[in-house]
Amino acid sequence: MINMILNGLEISVEKGTTLLETANFYGIEIPTLCHDEGLSSYGACRLCLVEVGPPGRSWLVSSCTYPAREGLVVRTHTRRIARARRMLIELYLATCPSSKTIQDLACQFQVTAVRFRQRHDDCILCGLCVRMCDEQMQAKAIGLVDRGADRRVATPFDKKSEQCRLCGGCQYICPACQARCQGPQEENPICNACLNLAPPCLEEYEDAMCYMDPCVACELKGNN
Repeated sequence: MINMILNGLEISVEKGTTLLETANFYGIEIPTLCHDEGLSSYGACRLCLVEVGPPGRSWLVSSCTYPAREGLVVRTHTRRIARARRMLIELYLATCPSSKTIQDLACQFQVTAVRFRQRHDDCILCGLCVRMCDEQMQAKAIGLVDRGADRRVATPFDKKSEQCRLCGGCQYICPACQARCQGPQEENPICNACLNLAPPCLEEYEDAMCYMDPCVACELKGNN
């Protein structure tokens, strides 16, 4: 077993466990767009960032690919992480504003504006569809090709793949395939239509924001 500190608490986890798995095991929710429990970790979306190391000498890592280590100090919901996550959500909203999954994340993290030019792509290059096709469907009909701004998901040589069985697994797991509701601001990168469904918790503890989901404190206040 590995002993480490997670959000100020001394915990123990099995060797080989990632920080994302550790946080989930202890009931701490960390957002992600490229991770699925049935697939290998990829670390593409970076939304699962956590802060590793003591205050003042810490750094950000993707929790889905970073292994738990003896004596590691990890914080999952600091102000630094919150700023980074909101920036990433803005970038995803500019890239793929039609995604309901990304719109829901924007509502959850109180992103109400986008400062970047909209692209209206149909893919955020999370790699979920490629890993689903390879690891679960054993087909390898699609893959990530090219680099940088030209990177995309495609079949070999951009031709119809004989390996594809039209199973729909890639579409099922894709975070960009579920279209957002077309509300009164459908032309905007963010609809803001659901902001009133999840009121923000304003509680902060030292340099960390509340990570309870659902917010137990809010539920207790509502019962008083």
